[in-house]
Amino acid sequence: MPFDPVTRPLTPHEARVLATLMEKARTVPDSYPMSLNGLVTGCNQKTSRDPVMNLSDAEAQEALDSLKLLTLAFESSGNRTTRWEHNFQRGVGVPEQSAVLLGLLMLRGPQTAGELRINAERWYRFADISSVEAFLDELQERSAEKGGPLVAQLPRAPGAREQRWAHLMCGPVDTSASAPAPGSSSGGGNASAALQARVEMLEGQVAALQATVQRLCAELGV
Repeated sequence: MPFDPVTRPLTPHEARVLATLMEKARTVPDSYPMSLNGLVTGCNQKTSRDPVMNLSDAEAQEALDSLKLLTLAFESSGNRTTRWEHNFQRGVGVPEQSAVLLGLLMLRGPQTAGELRINAERWYRFADISSVEAFLDELQERSAEKGGPLVAQLPRAPGAREQRWAHLMCGPVDTSASAPAPGSSSGGGNASAALQARVEMLEGQVAALQATVQRLCAELGV
């Protein structure tokens, strides 16, 4: 049976570890599957993360062990260093587009459909906001036989132009605590999301270069 967040919701640490694996698989494929050290660094990024966390190696390993039992992550063989991969789409039973949206929501917190489309640029290119909304609606209307809804649309905050969406991978959300600060607007949010997407792209390029250098050093025995 597909993953059911009602019966066994993820912990915040498990959600962060899982979503980081999902992100790096798409944005930095040269460093994927991931080592524990690289995974902890990704989990604790100061950008593109809400909330910002400070996971220890032990906490990340504990989350990986739990995700393995849930068949949402597994160890990759053939390396001297243990590396990890996610199994999100099969484990949860959703298509790639839905997995991308859930991964972004787990990493960045509640977002509007417009923000999700911008933030997904390096993960998957959605044709338009309508296509994002269609997959969100599908996740919200997911039947009990498939494990139940995986996202929820939050009440419109005062002054906000668009409603935001939140994931349910960690169980029901507290809508009263999820409203943005008064005076915020979707326009400002979209601009911020675009800037974060640019920063994330640069971080990905740096990570790819680091992975290339590490591979060359290993080949040369340095």
